[in-house]
Amino acid sequence: MIYDQFDRNPGLRILFTLAIAFILIQGLRFTQPVLLPIATAGFLAAISLPAVLWLSRKRVPLAIAVLVTILAVAGSFGLLIVVGSQQFTELQIRLFNLFTATLPQLEVWFAQLEEWAPVLEEGQLMAVAREAVGAAFLTNLVTGATTWALALLGSTFLVLLILAFALGEALVLPRKLRAIAGDGEPLDERFRKIIEEVQGYLVIKTLVSLATGVLLGLWTWFMGLDLPILLGLIAFVLNYVPTIGSILASVPALILALINVDPVTAEFVGIDIQHAAVVGLGYLTVNVFFGNWLEPTLMGRRLGLSTLIVVVSLFFWGWLWGPVGALLSVPLTMVVKIMLENTRDLQWIAVLLGKGPAPEPAGGQGTRA
Repeated sequence: MIYDQFDRNPGLRILFTLAIAFILIQGLRFTQPVLLPIATAGFLAAISLPAVLWLSRKRVPLAIAVLVTILAVAGSFGLLIVVGSQQFTELQIRLFNLFTATLPQLEVWFAQLEEWAPVLEEGQLMAVAREAVGAAFLTNLVTGATTWALALLGSTFLVLLILAFALGEALVLPRKLRAIAGDGEPLDERFRKIIEEVQGYLVIKTLVSLATGVLLGLWTWFMGLDLPILLGLIAFVLNYVPTIGSILASVPALILALINVDPVTAEFVGIDIQHAAVVGLGYLTVNVFFGNWLEPTLMGRRLGLSTLIVVVSLFFWGWLWGPVGALLSVPLTMVVKIMLENTRDLQWIAVLLGKGPAPEPAGGQGTRA
């Protein structure tokens, strides 16, 4: 009865859909502490499952295969947290010292800017700059990084725990789906297709991000920048963030290359625009090669997202689940798109999310005629 009313009143159907979407979004935001670790563990499970299956084919017991995979993932996360938090604190201190050394030059620039903009009071910009780099700011850098590392360790343990059980269920899930479907629709085939496509996307994205981080780390080391390992890690992590991530990853490297400070006296030497331009050119080349050519080639047109959807998903998932949601924005949107593609009455939404409609088969127009 209610579906007949929706067919006769399309406006009512639209309002009902919007109401359901609003309730779903609020539910996702309210359940963030529970769903975010589950989603993170799910993506890690999709990436780690090939290793478990490979070990199982080598006649390794499932429990041992899962344990080895979990230890490998935990070791990678532990190394990332330890090295990243330590070097990130050092980067913050280095940027703090660079900013402090440039304060005399900034005072000259701010004075000229205040002359050009009569709205600003004399010394106002300099007072804000000195307050921003006070001793309290430096203290907050160190304590903030320590607090962040401890919080990340706690959430990582929960993610690894969920990951262990998810990998343990991976080999049993297809049989459960076949039992649910019975003799009807092959439910397990649909889920298998969804999981394979999501898994393919995540594996390719991770490998491309890893290659991007390694190459940019080597490039910054070759260009003589400080902390090349951290700069490579930043490039690896932020490569998961669409469009904006590659720009943000280049900012610390450009600042380190642009500002010259005497390492002995810690005094401002000058601005090296040429060095910063060469470093930026390396970042641009790597990101264009991997992001605009290699990654789309490996994934194919079907797994592409509209540029507008990529940007909107970044802000949406960032608002919904914070910084981790922003990192997972494209994988989460890809999961939604792939599930919509495999749901017959919702495929039109997947077409809207994609770069464009699928190409028509040869002779399609003649067939319709």
